[in-house]
Amino acid sequence: MCLRGGRFYFRRRVPRDVQEQMGRREIWRSLRTDSLKCAVRRFPLIAYQVEVEIEKVRLRVGMSVDLLLLEGGNRSVMVGPQKPKPAVTVSALSPASTISPARESALTFGEVYDRYINDPTRGWSTRTRDSYETCRKLATDIIGADLPILDFARTHCRDFIETLRFLPKNASKRFPYLSPRQAAEQAREGKWDNLISSANVNAYLTDLSSFLNWAVQEEYLVRNPARGLRLPDEVARKNKRFPFSTDQLKKIFDAPLYRGCLDGERNYFLPGTERPRNARFWLPVIALHSGMRLGEATALDVTDVRAIDGIQCFVVSEESLVGSTDKKLKTGSSERLIPLHPNLISFGLLQFIDERRRAGETKLFGEIAPGPRGIRAVAFSKWFTQFTRKAGAALDRTCFHSFRHNFRDELRVARIDHDIALAIGGWTTGGSTRNNVSENYGRGHGVKVLHEAIMQLQFADVDLRHLKLAY
Repeated sequence: MCLRGGRFYFRRRVPRDVQEQMGRREIWRSLRTDSLKCAVRRFPLIAYQVEVEIEKVRLRVGMSVDLLLLEGGNRSVMVGPQKPKPAVTVSALSPASTISPARESALTFGEVYDRYINDPTRGWSTRTRDSYETCRKLATDIIGADLPILDFARTHCRDFIETLRFLPKNASKRFPYLSPRQAAEQAREGKWDNLISSANVNAYLTDLSSFLNWAVQEEYLVRNPARGLRLPDEVARKNKRFPFSTDQLKKIFDAPLYRGCLDGERNYFLPGTERPRNARFWLPVIALHSGMRLGEATALDVTDVRAIDGIQCFVVSEESLVGSTDKKLKTGSSERLIPLHPNLISFGLLQFIDERRRAGETKLFGEIAPGPRGIRAVAFSKWFTQFTRKAGAALDRTCFHSFRHNFRDELRVARIDHDIALAIGGWTTGGSTRNNVSENYGRGHGVKVLHEAIMQLQFADVDLRHLKLAY
């Protein structure tokens, strides 16, 4: 028994006759405690499990084995001299007495994590799978892919947290020749700044914990060592994103892109005579007047703006009338109808859509590159960050998502009924909608009710009259 990193471990030298088959000279097993008294009690059980593991390897390759160990020690103990038992070979045991190959030898942390990522029963979206894959790469780099899964303990989880606390943002791109641990160590020494936030660390912990819960269910682990581990978030939830201030909105919509620029491409920030009506023009305007998330707006088809009961609406849905496959929603409540605000109609949105249809386009903003993962929002978000900087409207904790906060505030100013506001914005009711029984009753709010609410929104904090052009 050894003490390592404040935890007790069982250590057993692998017998020479099976070293080659087991691929190691020593077996280490965590006793999962820092208490000597507790470790002494657990030691016999772990010792027995290791001996059984060794015997199973001998059985698999046709060596003589100790039948009592393989039978689980359930044979009655006889007192007095006994006839020697013949050596048992593989053929002497029935298939039912063997263990599946997955349990015959100790799997590593990396191997089990790979099984989790590739589990066909996990119904993940592409975005969720990418998130879990990112966490897997970080976890195996920091903790070690070769660590036996049975040795995985809470100390490894705390080491994972301690490394992430000092991990620079976009470390793999900024420092491609450094491992996450090396980048964190240099940041700890003051060489790098701009570290990931506590919220990011907790997001990685959540993903890791999901994997560990799965490992417990699949009987690779007895318990989840990461349970309850989180960093205190230094930023209150309500302060993570702010709405744009009146001054910021004025700077955004008074920029040359909206007043007149040289062109709508490279020179959108230079004053000129051009009045482009493209994705750069429309997306901020649509977000302000509808509260749509950037991912929802950039994925719109030309058929997603259509008349419902005689009222022109945005139809936010993963279903596509033209066969698009890039429409993903954040939650079930994100699917909704949003009647067009009169401002959008007066700015020429319907004429713009007709032009896109006549041009044979299926995407409303197909000019935005979908990127390697098929997500247009990523490329546009980067452009919008540059745009706000050039317009002098960039401030901490504001971004494109701030338009959604402005829209929610506008609903409050107009005193729109809470349930109607949630339906228009696609917000949940403080938890899973499926768990709110009342949400399962009735047919929801009719489009006319939603339209009446939209008509009450004035957006008095920003002057947009210069956008009402003959189109």
